[in-house]
Amino acid sequence: MDCGRRVSAATVFAAAFTVCCVCVSTGPARAGADGAQLLLFSGTDLWRDGSFMHGGLLWSPAGLDNEGFTFQALFSGGQYRYRSSAFNNAWVIGTEGEVQLLPGWRFKHDKLEVKVFAGLDIKRDTTSPDDPSNRLNGTSAGIRATVNLWFEPTPSTMAAADASLTSIATAYSARAAYGWRVEDWFYLGPETQVFACAGYRQLRFGAHITGLKTGLWEWSAAAGWSGDSEHRTSPYLRLGVLMRQ
Repeated sequence: MDCGRRVSAATVFAAAFTVCCVCVSTGPARAGADGAQLLLFSGTDLWRDGSFMHGGLLWSPAGLDNEGFTFQALFSGGQYRYRSSAFNNAWVIGTEGEVQLLPGWRFKHDKLEVKVFAGLDIKRDTTSPDDPSNRLNGTSAGIRATVNLWFEPTPSTMAAADASLTSIATAYSARAAYGWRVEDWFYLGPETQVFACAGYRQLRFGAHITGLKTGLWEWSAAAGWSGDSEHRTSPYLRLGVLMRQ
C-alpha cells in the first residue's frame, strides 16, 4: 500500500480506528440510564496482521439522552505488521499510539440521533526495524472530523452509520450496520466497513451484535471477512464494552 511511499494496512486501521469501536455507536441511553452524563468505553480490534485496543469517554453535561454539547476523548494503541519495499519486502513491525480530543454536538429528533465531532488528532508510530519509507513513522498531529448516526425505524430494528476523516495521511473510514432486535437481548445484523488513505483501501463485511446488557455493562461484537487493495484477505474480530454513569 502507498500512503506517501509505503504504509501498512494496519496503519490505515489505526488512522481510521474510530469507525470500529472508537466512534462508539451506542445509540440512545437505555432504561436505567436516565440522567447519565458520562459514558466510558473500551474495546479491541483483531485481524491477521495486527491488534489494537482503545479506551475513552463521552461527556454530555445535558445528559446522554438529550441534545447538546458532547465531548469525546479517545486513547488507543497496538501493533501491526506489513511488508516494506525498503527492506526487500521483509516484514516490519509497527507500534502505534493515538489520542483524539473531539468536542462536538448531539442532535436528536424522535428515534434519530446524530453526533458530530471535530478536534485534535495526535499519533505516534515507531517501526522495527526503523522504516524510512513509512511516512507516518514518528509523531503526527492533525484535525479529525467524525459523524455518528443511530436510528430506530421500528421498535425492533436499528440502523447505524459512522464516518471519520483525519488530515493525517488523508485517511478516512466509514461503517454502516443494520440490526433486528432478538427478544430483549441485543440487535443482530450485517455490517460493512471501509478504511482508506492515499493508495490503499480495505473493505470489511460481517455481522454484529449490539446492545447486549449485563448489569451496568453494555457489550458489542462483530466478526467477518476483509479484503484489501493489496489482495490480502483476513478474518476480523471486534469486541466493545461501555458503561453509562
